[in-house]
Amino acid sequence: MVTGASSGIGYELARQFAEHGYDLLITAEDTAIEQAATDLRRDGRTQVTAVRADLATYDGVEQVWDAIRRTGRPVDAIALNAGRGIGGDFTRQTDLAEELDVIDVNVTSTVHLAKRVLPDMVARDAGQVLFTSSIASTMPGTYQAVYNASKSFVQSFAEALRAELKDSGVTVTSLMPGPTDTNFFHRAEMDDTKVGAGQKDDPALVAKQGFEAMRKDKEKVVAGSLKTKAQGVASKVTPDRVKAEMHRKMAEPGSAE
Repeated sequence: MVTGASSGIGYELARQFAEHGYDLLITAEDTAIEQAATDLRRDGRTQVTAVRADLATYDGVEQVWDAIRRTGRPVDAIALNAGRGIGGDFTRQTDLAEELDVIDVNVTSTVHLAKRVLPDMVARDAGQVLFTSSIASTMPGTYQAVYNASKSFVQSFAEALRAELKDSGVTVTSLMPGPTDTNFFHRAEMDDTKVGAGQKDDPALVAKQGFEAMRKDKEKVVAGSLKTKAQGVASKVTPDRVKAEMHRKMAEPGSAE
C-alpha cells in the first residue's frame, strides 16, 4: 500500500515494491494514479489496484481503507508517503485554506490511515510501515512554516510508534529526503526560490534507499545524494536559529533570482 503514488517518490516507492514481488494498492488524488497503475502492471506479474481519493478529507481516507478491506488481504507493508507543501510568508502571503490542507494531508491523513492499518498488523504480529518524513523535520521552516512543522510531527509520530511496537513483529521506519526532483516545489508555489530552482535528488534513488531501510528495519534514513546526507549530519549539531536563517535563504520568495 502506497499513498501519494501517482508520481515522484511515491511512484518510485511503488515501483520498488513491485520489483520485489509485492502486489499493490496505490492511491493519490489526481487522475495520474490510473496511468501509474498501468505502468506498474507492465511486467504482468504485479496486481495493482488504483484508488483515486483525496486524503485531505476524512471520507477520502475512509475510501482508501474500504478499498484495502475489499481486497480481503492483509497489508504486509504500507508507505505513508502522501504530502504537500506551501511556500511563502505565513502571516502576509499564504492562504489559511492552503495551510490547513497541508496539515490535513501530511498530518491528519497519516494518523487516520495508520490508525486503521496498524491494529491489524499488530494482531498478526507482522508488517512494515514506512513514513515519508523529511530532512525539513529537523529545522524551523522559514517561509515553509507549516510544512516543516507537519514533517516534524510525522517524524516524531514515526519514532514514537517504533518505540511502542519494539516488542512486536511490526517495524516502523522514517524516510527523510532532502530536496527531490518532483512536482512538490511547483505545487507549493516555490519555483522562484533558491531551493525550488536548485539541483535536486533523484526520486528513484530516494525511494530505493527508503525501501531498503524499511526492509532492514532501520529507524530512519536520510535519503538522497551525499550532499543531502551531509546536511542531515550537520543538522544534528546546528542551532535552530542558524537553521532557521539557512532555511530563509533557501525558501524566501524571489531568492532564485
